[in-house]
Amino acid sequence: MGSAISTYAFGMDNGLKNRKNIKAMIAVQPLQYQKFIDALGLPKFIQRPVAKLNQERTGVDMVEIGLPFSDPLADGPTIQDSSTIAIKNGMNTNILFDQLKGIRDEVSIPLIIMGYFNPMLQYGVEAFCKKCSEIGIDGLIIPDLPIDYYEENYKALFEENKLYNMFLIAPQTSDKRIRKIDSISNGFIYMVSSSSITGSKDSFSSEQINYFKRIEKMNLDTPRIIGFGVGNKETFDAAVSYSKGAIIGSAFIKNLHESGVSSIDSFIKSIR
Repeated sequence: MGSAISTYAFGMDNGLKNRKNIKAMIAVQPLQYQKFIDALGLPKFIQRPVAKLNQERTGVDMVEIGLPFSDPLADGPTIQDSSTIAIKNGMNTNILFDQLKGIRDEVSIPLIIMGYFNPMLQYGVEAFCKKCSEIGIDGLIIPDLPIDYYEENYKALFEENKLYNMFLIAPQTSDKRIRKIDSISNGFIYMVSSSSITGSKDSFSSEQINYFKRIEKMNLDTPRIIGFGVGNKETFDAAVSYSKGAIIGSAFIKNLHESGVSSIDSFIKSIR
């Protein structure tokens, strides 16, 4: 299994800065619903729906795989519930890694793990990064890992394992901090659409649009992808108008719960 870092478009050598258009990223929460398990079976239930997205070319450019945590502070009710169900069903870091083995035999699009720092710390940060590299994970989104602490303690480790660390910015993030994040980023910047928790909304407010425009005028070197509140065609189109793409999480998870895996293709096409 080749390294995703050099083989795939999210690679260290020709990363997202050279991708003209990212557009869509889907968030998948492992072991979220019993129907997922019943329909797809363990341990490879993650691989099959992700491969389906890739092979049918439904328009998804990246997949974010959620690492469930008992206290997901940044997540809204939908993803909180999915994390609770996942943990009750026995999900942990070891099981997630086991389920992802061989995924690069089927899936070529970039794969990102999003999770909180505590489970990674419990696993061992060095061991966690090495395992991600072995599997072919391209990068991590860790909302509660401060940039200064990362730079001082883990930046070299991430680079050694050819992993991107995607930082978040929000409307309240200072220009100075945004410039700092831009200076050390080599993947993308996760642009949080608001300071609230995750969850889809019907449209963006004028304040949010002004925020998008303000960041756009900063002419950052690192591509920006907008998340939080993206869940339909209107919000998706607005997001990609001011950034390289959009992350759809809660709306996708809710759709899976209500309509099952067979609805993935139609859900994505309704937005793209």
